[in-house]
This record gives sequence, C-alpha cells and structure tokens, in this order.
Amino acid sequence: MEWLLGRATGYVGVTNYLGERFLASDSAMTAFLQGLRSRGLAFVDDGQARRRPGAWARASADRIVDQTQDAAAIVAALNALEAAARDDGQALGAGYGFPITVQAAARWAEGLQARGVQLAPASALARRPGVSRAQ
Repeated sequence: MEWLLGRATGYVGVTNYLGERFLASDSAMTAFLQGLRSRGLAFVDDGQARRRPGAWARASADRIVDQTQDAAAIVAALNALEAAARDDGQALGAGYGFPITVQAAARWAEGLQARGVQLAPASALARRPGVSRAQ
C-alpha cells in the first residue's frame, strides 16, 4: 500500500475492486484502515463494507449500477439510484469503467439538471468517524 499510494497525488481516498475476501479479514482490514486513517484518506467501497464496524472516513455505495452489462439495465439502475437520492437526500453509485457503463451514465446524466438532481464526487459523501450519513 505504501508503494502504491506513493505513486500518485491529489487523491482523497481509495476504493475496492473484487475484495470480498479481503474485506472479510479483520486483520487485513485493520491494518489497511489504520494506514488510510494515518494519511487522512477515505475508503470508498462498492457497498460491501457498508456494515463493517470501525472509525474511518468512508463512503459506501448504495448500488452497483453495472452488474448487468446492458445499457437499459444500467440506466434503470441509475434511475433507481436517483430515486433513492430523492428519498434520502443523497445516494452513491458504483460502477466500472466499461465503455457501456460510461456511455449509459453520460446519456443518463444529460438531463439531471432539468430533473433537479446534481452530481457530486464520492468524496462529498464520505463521512468522518462519528458523523452520521444524514449530517
């Protein structure tokens, strides 16, 4: 992690990719999260760490939008995420950089302003230890 984090600048946190076994390991996650905390970094996960206890800056996705690689399914997932944001005041989606995901998200995002919705970076939803999501 030291080597990897030392190769870039300007980031606010890290994210997971296919890390279910890692997330389930208390010893691995403790060391990982202590490393993030010592650097003031957030952990933005795809929703798998949502129920994991611990005090670290975090943002957990409410939904993975591209579990099905189909434009209509991705737009439907984005619409559901938008509805959740309307209900809760905010929602975070996760997706991969697949061309179909990027294209579907770009088309969906074109009408957001007219629908009264604003995109925000995941860092805007990252909450610090002891701060509830609603704050």
